[in-house]
Amino acid sequence: MIQWVSLGSGPRPVPQPVATPLVWATAFGGAMALVAVHNALVGTDRPGLALVALSLLAALLGAYARFTAAPGTAALCWLFLNGFAIPPAGVLTWTNPRDTVWLVCLLTAALTGTTLARLLQARAAYRRLTTPEPSDRPPPH
Repeated sequence: MIQWVSLGSGPRPVPQPVATPLVWATAFGGAMALVAVHNALVGTDRPGLALVALSLLAALLGAYARFTAAPGTAALCWLFLNGFAIPPAGVLTWTNPRDTVWLVCLLTAALTGTTLARLLQARAAYRRLTTPEPSDRPPPH
């Protein structure tokens, strides 16, 4: 008898990343919330703290995302940083050296999170696939 089995069934050695639209929706909501909290607690005169918080958000989201989600994640975080964490609030501006550094920082954070997660997942999968079960080990001499 022939039994059809989906190639995607069974245990996966490496978990699948989260869908990119979901990562971007989370980046949108998370960046909005972080900037709102930052503005309420610190104000708009210290955007460096907002950059650090958004970089951590980008790295955290990168850990669950594909590499292709990193540019969009960085751009969404930058939009909230630029539009609401610096005066005048609600106005997008471009100041060449500052905004370039901010975008690179956010993109680097997202890519670093993704890279680190993939390396750790690959290492764990390799160990799961290559470590023999205790019952498979030969008896000691």
